Amino acid sequence: MAMPRSSFFSFSYGFTYDVFLSFRGTDTRYGFTGNLYRALSDGGFCTFIDDRELHGGDEITQSLVKAIEESMIFIPVFSINYASSIFCLDELVHIIHCFDQEKGRKILPIFYDVEPSHVRHQTGSYGKAIARHEKRFQNNKEKYNYNMKRLHKWKMALNQAANLSGHHFNPRNEYQYKFIGDIVKNVSNKINRAPLHVVDYPVGMQSRVLKVNSLLEVASNYEVKMIGIYGLGGMGKTTLARAVYNFIANQFECVCFLHNVRENSAKHGLEHLQKDFLSKTVGLDIKLGDSSEGIPIIKQRLHRKKVLLVLDDVNELKQVQVLAGGLDWFSVGSRVIITTRDKHLLSSHGIELTYEIDELNKEEALELLTWKAFKSKQVNSSYEHVLNRAVNYASGLPLALEVLGSNLFGKNIKEWNSLLDRYERIPNKEIQKILKVSFDALEEDEQSVFLDIACCFKGYNLKQMEDMLSDHYGQCMKYHIGVLVKKTLLRICRWNYSVTMHDLIEDMGKEIVRQESVREPGKRSRLWFHEDIFQAIEENSGTSQIEIIHLDFPLPQAIVEWKGDEFKKMKNLKTLIVKTSSFSKPLVHLPNSLKVLEWHGLKDIPSDFLPNNLSICKLPNSSLTSFKLANSLKERVMISFSSSCIQIYYLLTIHFFRFGLSFLQMFLGMKVLHLDKCYRLTEISDVSSLQNLEEFSFRWCRNLLTIHDSVGCLKKLKILKAEGCSNLKSFPPIQLTSLELLELSYCYRLKKFPEILVKMENIVGIDLEETSIDELPDSFQNLIGIQYLILDGHGIFLRFPCSTLMMPKQSDKPSSMLSSNVQVIVLTNCNLTDESLPIVLRWFTNVTYLHLSKNNFTILPECIEEHGSLRILNLVCIKL
Repeated sequence: MAMPRSSFFSFSYGFTYDVFLSFRGTDTRYGFTGNLYRALSDGGFCTFIDDRELHGGDEITQSLVKAIEESMIFIPVFSINYASSIFCLDELVHIIHCFDQEKGRKILPIFYDVEPSHVRHQTGSYGKAIARHEKRFQNNKEKYNYNMKRLHKWKMALNQAANLSGHHFNPRNEYQYKFIGDIVKNVSNKINRAPLHVVDYPVGMQSRVLKVNSLLEVASNYEVKMIGIYGLGGMGKTTLARAVYNFIANQFECVCFLHNVRENSAKHGLEHLQKDFLSKTVGLDIKLGDSSEGIPIIKQRLHRKKVLLVLDDVNELKQVQVLAGGLDWFSVGSRVIITTRDKHLLSSHGIELTYEIDELNKEEALELLTWKAFKSKQVNSSYEHVLNRAVNYASGLPLALEVLGSNLFGKNIKEWNSLLDRYERIPNKEIQKILKVSFDALEEDEQSVFLDIACCFKGYNLKQMEDMLSDHYGQCMKYHIGVLVKKTLLRICRWNYSVTMHDLIEDMGKEIVRQESVREPGKRSRLWFHEDIFQAIEENSGTSQIEIIHLDFPLPQAIVEWKGDEFKKMKNLKTLIVKTSSFSKPLVHLPNSLKVLEWHGLKDIPSDFLPNNLSICKLPNSSLTSFKLANSLKERVMISFSSSCIQIYYLLTIHFFRFGLSFLQMFLGMKVLHLDKCYRLTEISDVSSLQNLEEFSFRWCRNLLTIHDSVGCLKKLKILKAEGCSNLKSFPPIQLTSLELLELSYCYRLKKFPEILVKMENIVGIDLEETSIDELPDSFQNLIGIQYLILDGHGIFLRFPCSTLMMPKQSDKPSSMLSSNVQVIVLTNCNLTDESLPIVLRWFTNVTYLHLSKNNFTILPECIEEHGSLRILNLVCIKL
């Protein structure tokens, strides 16, 4: 099957001919016009010339009309008898019509031994010819009106064409060959250059070109526009820019495509790019000592020119500033296109019009790979599986698909699979080199953060990841992550705020770390691949180089053989995450350098572990039976784990002198503590030592019975989750001024809502779904910041403070800010009646979402009309 044509992206898209020659055959066909045609053709310009001597009928043919409409540059040769031909005049009218439609068309009139004023004002031979036509038309009464309109159009066309800049040739004073050479040069300048090569297989390109073209609005000549095309390396930004350039270049007076700006500016300097720009647009060859000298020259020479400028692969703001500094540098209608990997660079230059190039979809990727690998769109069905495997590996990256296709060309299925196996272990060097350019452009801290994410944290929630990395680097991660996003190395999913990246970018980051020590994983900075972690542990080859270990066992039955003290050599280990644990012996040592500890199913904590650096501690599914942190420096502090109550004892007086810190200081850094699904946990004891704790979660601890009062006194606590503690009967009083979220849902035996001892302005939401709470205390009104409240009475008559919902309707509204802040309230299965519902509505006057399903009222009270903010009312299972 033939290869796909890329004619859509040719420079003269929409034009069959570069030049259309309009002339009076008897005057110049075998002389000047014939020689001009030959010179244009020899110059590589597709030129239309009408070889027919005679025309049938009284009007130009449709084929001639079509040729005019498909031509870009028109050259009317105004010879002495040109106006005598009605066919020449009709041609000229249609030429002027097409010229008025613009689309980059140009008219280059030639006055061959004729004064331009004779053409402009229809004097001399032109006046006589027009007079003869007019006299002939007057004798044709049937077509008189039609012909007079036609005559008027001829006059207007002659006038308009003669007003355009052209060439005046006097055969008695000039050499014809030199004159024709100047015309060919002029045509060359107007057409600018041959089309740029785009790609052999323009798969998926047409739709993307049209999208960019719609943003450019080339037909609009009222302003200068700059647009940025950004995306990953290898995504096809340059290819797209070339295609767009070819598609629209003929509509500009001056055009310039500056390739590889990043590379060329580094090699030759910015002044070299300025010289190239001026040379390609206005033919100026000038020496520049510094880029500052080029700026005023560019502005002076181009501020009246309609310019198309493409700056390809820009990586520094300075490059844009010296080549396209402001919108006032060029004439209205000009367009500047910039391709870059850095979105922030575009916004820094004030470029708001941007297009992020997206990956090829699966169908497009499969088509491109098939063309590259088989040079055909048809392929043996036996290759279907391995083709899909290759497409999945490339993840829509055109560069990867082209490299894969080229490397797989002519190979059998077994060789395909073998090569893909190798690439999945070790990325292709050609792809790696292109992608690594973005990494090399990062600052040192940004590189380190990127490697952390690529190796260990892809897919994590944004805030969760920011918290962990902040503990690593001792600074806010928002800036660094923002840089990575703007450089298109990271993406943040809008719907769940998870952090993701292109699969091959992830592979690139992992390969950088693998190269730190190809054969000895224990000497790398980050470990994530289970086989590498097993090797480092089982060989006890870990070193102080390791900063992060992220272990997710591929198979539950995989067991790691160890002594339990293999972490001793990892003195700089900051993050240890073990998703599932299958170790042959208990853990006996953890490095004190740990800042983040997450271990699912941990059975015990080593007795020598000092958590003074620990900021995030997550121990879900552990065998913890009690959690105690005593305040007294005179007592021993005990944290017991497992049914055998393996204990950690710190003799505080000894530790104080030995380590120079008190036990309280050890825990001052802890911000996050998760004890979810610790099914043996029966009590939460004194936690007053955790004064900087911001998030405390012990969800689904179904055997938890008691919670120490200190839980309600943690001043910095923002999130408190006790969801699913099904045996918990009471909750301590709360004075958590920083609290934003309280979750007590599915605490089935919890009958009383905790007392609120202080006004809490930061509280946003409370979830009491599926509890046995039948009354909200008066102190509930202290929750003055609450915005959403979820209550499920489980069929219980729910009572509100200061009023019983069973009581008659009251006219006074509660004197609390609570009612004015709540926007979302869910009161399902709360036994609300016709008497109690109006009281609820008075309490929550500004609610926007109200869920009242599974209740017992039969009518909606009139006061609901007062709820002007209400947008959604759910009455499922209500019989009204």
